[in-house]
Amino acid sequence: MKVSIIGAGSTYTPELIEGIGEGRLGTPLDELVLMDLDPARLEILGGLAKRMLDKAGWSGRLKLTTSRDEALDGPDACLVQYRIGGSAARVKDESIPLPHGVLGQETVGPGGWAKALRTVPPTIEIAEALAKSSPKAWLLDFANPVSMVSQALIGAGHRAVGLCNSAIGLQRNAAKHFGVAPERVEIESAGLNHGAWYREIRVDGQPKLADLIATEGAKLAEMTGWSEAQLREERAIPSYYLRYYAEPEKVLIEQRAAGTRGLEVAKIEAQLLEMYKDPTLAEKPKLLESRGGAFYSAAALDLIAALTGAKPARLVVNVRNDGAIPDLPDDQVIEVLSEVDATGARPIPIAPLGGARRDLILKLGAFGKATVAAALSGDRAAAIDALALNPLVPSHDVAELIGGELLAAHAANLPRFAR
Repeated sequence: MKVSIIGAGSTYTPELIEGIGEGRLGTPLDELVLMDLDPARLEILGGLAKRMLDKAGWSGRLKLTTSRDEALDGPDACLVQYRIGGSAARVKDESIPLPHGVLGQETVGPGGWAKALRTVPPTIEIAEALAKSSPKAWLLDFANPVSMVSQALIGAGHRAVGLCNSAIGLQRNAAKHFGVAPERVEIESAGLNHGAWYREIRVDGQPKLADLIATEGAKLAEMTGWSEAQLREERAIPSYYLRYYAEPEKVLIEQRAAGTRGLEVAKIEAQLLEMYKDPTLAEKPKLLESRGGAFYSAAALDLIAALTGAKPARLVVNVRNDGAIPDLPDDQVIEVLSEVDATGARPIPIAPLGGARRDLILKLGAFGKATVAAALSGDRAAAIDALALNPLVPSHDVAELIGGELLAAHAANLPRFAR
């Protein structure tokens, strides 16, 4: 087996390396290719990866490259995890909307829109190149905004699946609470990535969420960011990011007071990179948990193991709806529990979203599809029209103001719009 990681200079990479060293794939990994356009970061992460794999006794071949073609030459699975423009771009995404009274976040609202414009075109180019060089390979997208990037990939017919570590984090915490193996816990996710409701937690097929909300409401509230009253009213655990749509004024005040997450992440990344340079470091540092990548290794490697046929599984991933949520369009990419094996990921049908949940997801779905189309066309007017569809943007005039500033701020990473 050969696996390639594009964007291996990410500070998340040691999460994956740890799982590979532990043999989480369930089958021998013969070659691991770490690819990044930044040679300095690649050297740092590649050095740590080698030390970690040597310590684990891994016998495969590790290859570092700045060549995309080398990374796409013959892998069974290719994982995309880059951030175009780095942390500095995220800070712009999250801070530029704030003076206009609109929330900033890397996957939500104008921030997610700007990141999608930068991320969708190169990811589609990678998918097209992979399809030519390795037509049986699977492309896994971890690059945010996962919902829109996966919509672009799957909508274009590529052998692609989107993944996130949110649902697996809930699964692992539930397994710990009940004192059972994670494989015995399943999460019913309904909606989009960073826009889903976890409507049930099942242990050995038995529903547990109602009892959890009733008996462990305070703990759930602390863990999820939602109040006990909200959890009881929802009878579900909404994704943390749905707070942006449910409580925009409150979150706006929080962001203005505390600063955006991007600034915090930039500081953490700088500290991690300094730690990674230590030639004696041969394990994932504790600080990485603050970066937000908990259980990323398990999510990504379990998905690779399933898609390559090593360990078929039921996983929460991003796939084409095809009727699984009956009141959403068939072509909408959703985040849902799916049967995953070497033939792909097939969503397991669940009950409709209904009511206000369905209305919000339809709006977000239309916004995402329009943003993908604009990203690929480089049409400025189409991009502003797409931004105006987002529920957090109050008018087309505000979309023009914020969108214009973001397009100018990211001009160097938006070559299609320059044309």
